[in-house]
Amino acid sequence: MSDNPHPLWQRCAVAALLAGVIFIGGSYAWLVGVRAAAPPPPAIATSVEVLDRDGRLLRPFALQDGRWRLAADPERIDRRYVDMLIAYEDKRFYDHAGVDPLALLRAAWQFVTHGRVVSGGSTLTMQVARLLEPRPARTLAAKLAEMRRAIELEARLSKAEILKLYMSLAPFGGNLEGVRAASLAWFGKEPRRLTLAEAALLVALPQSPEARRPDRQPTAAGAGRHRVIERLEKTGLFGEAEARFALAADLPTARRELPNLAFHAAETARRERPTLSVHRLTIDAALQERLEALAAERMAMLEPGVSLAMVVVDNASGEVLARISGADPQDRSRAGAVDLTRAFRSPGSTLKPLIYGIAFEDGLVHPETLIEDRPMRFGAYRPRNFDLDYQGTVPVKRALQMSLNVPAIALLQAVGPQRLASRLNAAGVELKLPPGEVPGLAVGLGGAGVTLEGLTALYAAIGNGGDVHPPRRRLDDALMRPDVGSRKILSPVASWYLAQTLAGSPPPRNARGGLIAFKTGTSFGYRDAWSVGFDGLRTVGVWIGRPDGQPVPGMIGRERAAPLLFDALARIAVRPASLSAPPREALTVRNIELPPPLRRFQPHDTGIGTGKEPQIAFPPSGATLDIEPSDPVPLKIRGGEGLTVFVDGIPAGTTDASGVFLWQPTTEGFVRLTVMDAAGLADSVSIRLRTSR
Repeated sequence: MSDNPHPLWQRCAVAALLAGVIFIGGSYAWLVGVRAAAPPPPAIATSVEVLDRDGRLLRPFALQDGRWRLAADPERIDRRYVDMLIAYEDKRFYDHAGVDPLALLRAAWQFVTHGRVVSGGSTLTMQVARLLEPRPARTLAAKLAEMRRAIELEARLSKAEILKLYMSLAPFGGNLEGVRAASLAWFGKEPRRLTLAEAALLVALPQSPEARRPDRQPTAAGAGRHRVIERLEKTGLFGEAEARFALAADLPTARRELPNLAFHAAETARRERPTLSVHRLTIDAALQERLEALAAERMAMLEPGVSLAMVVVDNASGEVLARISGADPQDRSRAGAVDLTRAFRSPGSTLKPLIYGIAFEDGLVHPETLIEDRPMRFGAYRPRNFDLDYQGTVPVKRALQMSLNVPAIALLQAVGPQRLASRLNAAGVELKLPPGEVPGLAVGLGGAGVTLEGLTALYAAIGNGGDVHPPRRRLDDALMRPDVGSRKILSPVASWYLAQTLAGSPPPRNARGGLIAFKTGTSFGYRDAWSVGFDGLRTVGVWIGRPDGQPVPGMIGRERAAPLLFDALARIAVRPASLSAPPREALTVRNIELPPPLRRFQPHDTGIGTGKEPQIAFPPSGATLDIEPSDPVPLKIRGGEGLTVFVDGIPAGTTDASGVFLWQPTTEGFVRLTVMDAAGLADSVSIRLRTSR
């Protein structure tokens, strides 16, 4: 008989209880220690994103190793996908602390009874741990390390943050990581609104991302999607009819390109602020997309080597709504990688409206004032009209609408070239002059460089009643530069006079006039064709030419750039917004009703020709001469004494007693010939040389 009063089974039960208590207590202590010693939340690298004004993705940048990994926010992802993911992968996600014992027991039992892995026991948190710290060997030790890391993650992160990590890191085939990159690549859209079939495919792909790639393994991809839909239908997450519809949906057959809108704007934003992971631009993605499509259509019709650029600016804020340079950044023949919206080019006649605006503001002229368009000299400078003809006496508004050169230079002499340059500077338009040069009368006809972006901002100011905003490209510009605001460059009356005058400019063929105010310009030698126009809300600037600055025959603003301007405005809005109403101080009268000093403009010391100044009789300006390489070109000059000939500004020699100079050309192309007498009076012509074939 035993001395122990307790039966053996009772002693075994007590021992088992004590062992269980010790195990549970030890496990709890271990768990507490692991949680307390958990490292800080992990920081993961994600693709730099450039967004438009409404948060739409314009362009992401791949990581250095070529992977696309877009940061995910569960709040901006279709809730159905989130619910399906949790229901399929980890239905007790919100209840466990990183490891789900019930899931582990179920997986172990299925392995024992089936002899193979039927379902995994990994939670979503464990999968995140594996994605953060990949281990090549799938051993028990690796699994335990994964469980420990999952517990650490749960100690430092909320469930929403863990979901965000999974949705950013999960693999979806190839170099795609995260549900956003996957949705954009496979469906061409952000995952804010997904169909049942799309959500099911995104749930299935990370389990076997390469084996289930829909573009390479469509059968396996379809089977994976089918398995997700069948299992989740039984949970009541959706109905049978919806499941049948999803099962019949087509799979994506090819991977799409990720968004690549506003290439140059995105590149510039990233280069200017390289530490930011998200850039918010003022660009409107829908507008940018429409104008990029228009640019691609027009580029296909341009001559080899010729490119184009467009800028759209909001009149009231100065925000750049669209910015297009060329159509293909990879096209080296057209310098596709160069941002032509910020390249300095000769603006031709497009600065004339500001000259007239200052003259309106100074009270020198009114749109109905009469002005002379006759041969005039301004010192040694003798401007001529584009068509080499003169109109005589015309109203000021007609002179601007016809882009006559002599009246513009007469007004510029009256207001002063330096004032023009100062107004441009106040408008944020940088004027690029040759080294050592100061603004002269030639600036009024394109004798300086400006950018398309700056020129468009200038016209936006005219459409905004004279208030200019420096071009604003980022939504955070006001925060980064709180001193930036609008400036007054013209009075509201002068701006209204200009808008009404420019609205009367003859439109291009097959276009309706009077709806927008616009101006065209052609630089010397047919190198640049411009057109800038505005309605009551927006301003569009267009440039066409060769990026390398070579001349292009027929590159005239009215014929090449103006049609594109009108097409761009048609893509922006069905009907242009009305121009502003006249200010109360505006004087809307006929010429005869003007005060006597405003009825006719009287220029100051124009130096009207006396007949004694030199004049190039041959060749005429604008002529095309066929030449032989060995034959000289005869220049015939009338009038003047002590005549010196200049070729593109470089002295070439003096004439003989009869006023003839034999010039030996060395190359083909456009050239400017100038003759100057001893008194400094000069005459110039522009011609084109072509080798005889």
